[in-house]
Amino acid sequence: MNVSGTDTKRRALGKGLDSLIPRANPTPAPEAEGGKPREIALDVIEPNPFQTRSHVNQEQLAELAASIAANGVVQPVLVRPLTGGRFQLIVGERRWRASQIAGKKTIPAILRQVSDEQAMEITIVENLQRADLNPMEQARAFERLSREFHMTQEQMAQRTGKDRATVANFLRLLKLPSGIQARVESGDLSFGHARAVLALEHAEEMEKAAQKIVSLSMSVRQTETYIQGLIDPSRKAKKEAKPAPQIDPNVRDAQERMQRALGLRVTVEDRNGRGKVIIEYARLEDFDALMERIAPE
Repeated sequence: MNVSGTDTKRRALGKGLDSLIPRANPTPAPEAEGGKPREIALDVIEPNPFQTRSHVNQEQLAELAASIAANGVVQPVLVRPLTGGRFQLIVGERRWRASQIAGKKTIPAILRQVSDEQAMEITIVENLQRADLNPMEQARAFERLSREFHMTQEQMAQRTGKDRATVANFLRLLKLPSGIQARVESGDLSFGHARAVLALEHAEEMEKAAQKIVSLSMSVRQTETYIQGLIDPSRKAKKEAKPAPQIDPNVRDAQERMQRALGLRVTVEDRNGRGKVIIEYARLEDFDALMERIAPE
């Protein structure tokens, strides 16, 4: 068994996305690995078969399309050549889709000669570094890196800039019943809610708990208290979460819209037109992503 050969191949794949993916700049670099961004017709570019993201926020896509219509595409996409003068997208699916919506005929692109394996790894790792996947998409992306590339949790953490415990927690989400995974993917349950539910042993218990958490609009802290009460009934009487107060339909609608837009748990407390908005995050990456969205530098 040629262990050193395998290690060399892994290091070659993992030497960093910076050598393969153009990073965001006000103006694209004139040269990158000897190749300049070029305008490529949108209709000769095929979608990425290795794409990790399964859901695209249509409202955000429309906003990006409007920006592209007014200002063009600032950062080029990354493609690789196929036969017959066609290309396959590696990085930049939202820009590619938004350009189509904006009525553009071409898009600036950088060409890379990469294998299927390299294209898949670039796609998965790049998406994870951007932190714009929902928790289940992130969990499946980490699982795919483990399955397809035999990466350890430590290697995945180093490659994506996350700590190993975060990687482990995302992978644990795959142990949830499919119905709960769907709730996490839709935003009904946050990463923090799902992690708390995982403390239960049986799928039926998890399903019942998830249904109650959603119906009572429990916060993550209330959920943790509720789950601990299920695990240790002696604590249930004094620590079980209380039902959330009734919410005005207009306030609930605004709350749900913000949750969908931010991908985080949002609570709106309103009293006669005055109140506060509480945004929950379970990790620093979520907080950083929120700051980039609401207060970009």
